[in-house]
Amino acid sequence: MTQPTSREQFAHFTRNWNYPTNMRVGVGRIDNLAVACKELGMSRPLLVTDPGLAALPMIPNILAMLEKDGLPAGLFTEVKGNPTGENVEAGVKAFKEGEYDGVIALGGGSALDAAKAIALMVGQDRPIWDFEDVGDNYLRVNVAGMAPVVAVPTTAGTGSEVGRSSVITDAAKHVKKIIFHARMLPEIVILDPELTVGLPAKITAATGMDALSHSLEAYCAPGYHPMAEGIALESMRLIKDFLPRAVAKGDDIEARLQMLVASSMGATAFQRGLGAMHALAHPLGALFDQHHGMLNAILMPYVLKANQAVIAPRIGDLARYLDLPEHSFEGFLTWVLELRASLGIPHTLAEIGLNDAQADQVASMAVEDPTAGSNPIPFTAEQYKAIYLAALSGTL
Repeated sequence: MTQPTSREQFAHFTRNWNYPTNMRVGVGRIDNLAVACKELGMSRPLLVTDPGLAALPMIPNILAMLEKDGLPAGLFTEVKGNPTGENVEAGVKAFKEGEYDGVIALGGGSALDAAKAIALMVGQDRPIWDFEDVGDNYLRVNVAGMAPVVAVPTTAGTGSEVGRSSVITDAAKHVKKIIFHARMLPEIVILDPELTVGLPAKITAATGMDALSHSLEAYCAPGYHPMAEGIALESMRLIKDFLPRAVAKGDDIEARLQMLVASSMGATAFQRGLGAMHALAHPLGALFDQHHGMLNAILMPYVLKANQAVIAPRIGDLARYLDLPEHSFEGFLTWVLELRASLGIPHTLAEIGLNDAQADQVASMAVEDPTAGSNPIPFTAEQYKAIYLAALSGTL
């Protein structure tokens, strides 16, 4: 007689799944921003963006639209490309002094991450680092004090608009830390491709490759999450079909829309986990203040090679799904290299000014990064150092 199967045999299937939020997608949906804010009870929101966007007509136009719709908004722009704890503190101060009651997170991943962190911190009496994504630190959050957030991405890369965390740099320690609480997920997201039309080709390429890195690492992560796996697959198909179009012709609205969707899908998928690309990109961004998407784009083939022994069968299936000429790990790697070259992504980290002077520090930081835990292979510091050196020299 067959013995009953014990629960322990299936323990690896036990997971908590949380999927995205209210998302309003389409051309011109920015016109509904005031309505979205009012739905969340805002009467005086603080719009958080970066200095580059603030200098463009888009931001004053949006502020004027909000004013016309009976929703006067403030503006905060002190956000670095890799946002710091000091940026968040300044935003909290602006929020409190202006007596605002909600946050509009508008911009690329940096602005969105900073805005979400500001919305978290306006109601806390602890330093931001007390909410790092370690153990049960999230239980320290005073949820009632958090401000509501409407997120409006203007790049298709990080997917921060559907994320429950912010990556913030501890400038004193030169370390990027993940600040987490489930309620950091924006309650309403607006995906309007018209807002991304003016994005330069170089940034479109780097952010698009960042979206690819999210879906690719989520797909390869060992955790059990079939929904995330399926979303990652379709996200990568969209990126394959539409990223080259968005880079080649910035006003291709269909390509811009599909890339915004693919970006949100990638961030949704990485609930399954990330991996060594991000484990290396985070310390490199903190130490050298480099663009996160560009780092992931350059690191991608080197991390793929380092993980090849474990992920080759899965990557072969992915190559088949993407309808690549060769349904194998080698076929997929070839496609990644050709895609990067066609988008103008450098082949090595040396080409963006990095060197091996701090290789040991980078490797030790990578091992400690939270995203290292879901890499298909638990790399040691020496292995991370080898990947980093390979990415510097271009050795595959």
